[in-house]
Formats: sequence, C-alpha cells, structure tokens
Amino acid sequence: MKTIIIDDERLARNELRRLLENFPKIQIIGEAANADEALPMIEDLQPELLFLDIQMPGKNGFELLQSIEGKTPEVIFTTAFDEYAIKAFEFNALDYLLKPVELARLSEAIHRVEEEQHIPDSTGLISGSSGKILGENDQVFVKDGEKCWFVKLGKVRLFESMGNYVRLYFDDQKPLVLKSLNALEDRLNPATFFRANRKHIINLQWIEKIEPWFSGGLLVTLRGGDKIEISRRQAIRFKDLLSL
Repeated sequence: MKTIIIDDERLARNELRRLLENFPKIQIIGEAANADEALPMIEDLQPELLFLDIQMPGKNGFELLQSIEGKTPEVIFTTAFDEYAIKAFEFNALDYLLKPVELARLSEAIHRVEEEQHIPDSTGLISGSSGKILGENDQVFVKDGEKCWFVKLGKVRLFESMGNYVRLYFDDQKPLVLKSLNALEDRLNPATFFRANRKHIINLQWIEKIEPWFSGGLLVTLRGGDKIEISRRQAIRFKDLLSL
C-alpha cells in the first residue's frame, strides 16, 4: 500500500518509518514536513494511505485534508495530544495514534487499514474522506466547545436531532455535533443503529425494555433510563428487523 508520512518533526518521521519496516505491505513512497510539501506529493504520487500529523506549521492536518482535490487517501492521524479535536463525521480517520507511537498500537491501525481495503464502497451516498459505513467498532472524535472525546460508536446509545445539530448520548456525556440526523443516518450501520422517529436514532444493543405505545407505536427503554418512542411506521420495520 503506497504510503506518505507527513510530520514536521524529522525524528518522528524516522521513528515511524522504522516501525513500519515491520509491515511489508506498507510501501513508503514519500515524506513531507508540512502541507505545502505534502499537497503536490499527494497529487503526483497518489498514495493510498497517509500518516498525518495534526499540529504543523502553516496548515494543520485537517486543513491539509480539506485542500486535497479528488479522492482523499485513507488517513491515520498521529499526534502528541490525546484530546485533540477532530470533526468525526467529516474526516472519518481510520485510526488515531498518540506519539510516541507503540508498535502494538501501530499494528492495530495497520490491521484496520487492511480490513478497510476489503470493504468496497457501494453506497455512493456518503460524504467525507471515506465511503465507509460506521459501525459499533468504529472510533470517532467528537468536539463540543472546548471538550472533545475519542469514542467507540458502540458506546453511543442515542442520537437526538437538535435542528442543524445532533446530540450524542454516551456514558454521562451529551455533546452536540454539527450534522443533520438524516446525514448521520446515512453514515451509520442499520444493523446496529435504528431510526426510531423523526428526532431519534437508537443503538439496538442498548435496548433494555420494549412496551406497546399509543397508536400502534412502541416505547423502548435504553440502558441508562432513556425512553424513546418508536413511531407507528417505524414500529413495523422495528418488529420485522428483530423478529426471526
């Protein structure tokens, strides 16, 4: 897999190159110290994978991705900051490595890359740097104000529409992301995440109790106590989905 390392620290690039020698499928075709160096290199060499630092002089890693014309390579972010904000549903990085990068953690990231290469993008519906449907094992970054999280989607029990935003419910956190519920629904695996009504998407694995509700609908209680109504129309789909 053709790979470019982008990091303003030469020692960090050298160390990552040394670690990647353990993975013969990774072919390093170039290095860059900043976005200005990286952009023409990406255009000319057409890499399949970027190891991308976030904080660099000039454009940061996010701004670099936004500047790429055409298809964006798969991305593994590398950073020294464990709470750096990433717009999860825009950049959809395959993984996120903290410096100094550990071999075992790098191996996990490479494994995710190899898995991704075997998943064809047949939807044609998904925006962002990758056409990948997000499932329960995908980890995403969420930023709300000054707070940010790196959360596995399986931990998110509920998505709630708040106008142009969606509120995510996981643990005791309820951050907002700038995304419509319809756009988010297109990104989520329907085997795990179900559109209950106009305002809510629920994680099916978090359902604790199901009760009949008004007008043929259902009321589900999620672990944690959230009660969500499934509309009459969606209740039919819900019963079909969960029946033998």
